[in-house]
Amino acid sequence: MAAPPNDRGGAADAFLRIEQLTKEFDGYKAVNDVSLDIAKGEIFALLGSSGCGKSTLLRMLAGFERPSAGRILLAGRDLAALPPFERPMNMMFQSYALFPHLSVWDNIAFGLKREGMARDRIAERVERMLELVQLAKFAKRKPHQLSGGQQQRVALARSLAKQPQLLLLDEPLGALDKKLREETQIELVNIIESVGVTCVMVTHDQEEAMTMASRVAIMSEGRFLQVGPPAEIYETPATRFVADFIGNVNLLDGTVEVDEPDHVVIGCADCRHYVGHGITGTVGMPVTVALRPEKIHLSRKPAEDSFNTVRGTIKELSYFGSYTVYHLQLSSGKRLKVSLANVQRHRDDEYTWGDEVWAHWSRSAHVVLTQ
Repeated sequence: MAAPPNDRGGAADAFLRIEQLTKEFDGYKAVNDVSLDIAKGEIFALLGSSGCGKSTLLRMLAGFERPSAGRILLAGRDLAALPPFERPMNMMFQSYALFPHLSVWDNIAFGLKREGMARDRIAERVERMLELVQLAKFAKRKPHQLSGGQQQRVALARSLAKQPQLLLLDEPLGALDKKLREETQIELVNIIESVGVTCVMVTHDQEEAMTMASRVAIMSEGRFLQVGPPAEIYETPATRFVADFIGNVNLLDGTVEVDEPDHVVIGCADCRHYVGHGITGTVGMPVTVALRPEKIHLSRKPAEDSFNTVRGTIKELSYFGSYTVYHLQLSSGKRLKVSLANVQRHRDDEYTWGDEVWAHWSRSAHVVLTQ
């Protein structure tokens, strides 16, 4: 299981340490007593829907908001009393905030000039940043002469030019279209990792967080519901909210019928689940079974095992190219989503609207949620 909410989840010698941080606005706690450790060189994502508190937390790290309570320590140094311009970090905004009248070269050099760095050192640093983001041949262009992805790399280069100890990214790819965003995710990670800077990013895009971050914190109503590696959060969600927020999932309510150390049986409206491990529970306890659509198989005939199988009628199907999602209506009236990979151009036996089929899954496919 993942660490409980507000568990640090990081090393004892964390580079960035957030301790019981709270931010109140007129009695409302936008960030509510959160604690977290982030290791040096880590790319960490704050993920949640609008209003969950992730942007407020990022603004407190940057110094744009003052905490109501708690501490922020970077390399052991308390940042609470420092204004934004004295903090050893840079923040890259969703809009990129490039100066339209300056060239790419001058945009990257802007912060270095403000610091009073020597001209030859500025030139050396800017040239290195241009090579890093592969924009050397565009150095003389203005921002409006660049594509969205190129502008994003200029903004990143400008943020990294001052060699910050901490890089803050606010919806870093939000201004890009879907295809370009997907292409840029890995590119951005490679650049950040090559520099070795510690990074905290805010996003509402699940795919972006799962692709780019080494660890993710799921936020809701100012709190961390779960902190952990992307695969752990996806495969072992701690709550119904996390399971439903990350990816697609079937949430099936039931009660514990058999409770043994090595397995449990859970009865739901349409089927009985055999779960191949024990849980912390009791017979008769209400629980929710979380079952990902891609863990389910379809067949024309019932499986030999009476557990983990259910009959349904295909009421809807959606073709997404690499996979197809089938919506099965069960006898209780509930719907079950099933995702099948399209590994062949044409199946010998295509499932279609109105077909009666059997869905079945393994004894390790599901997660039992008690909250």
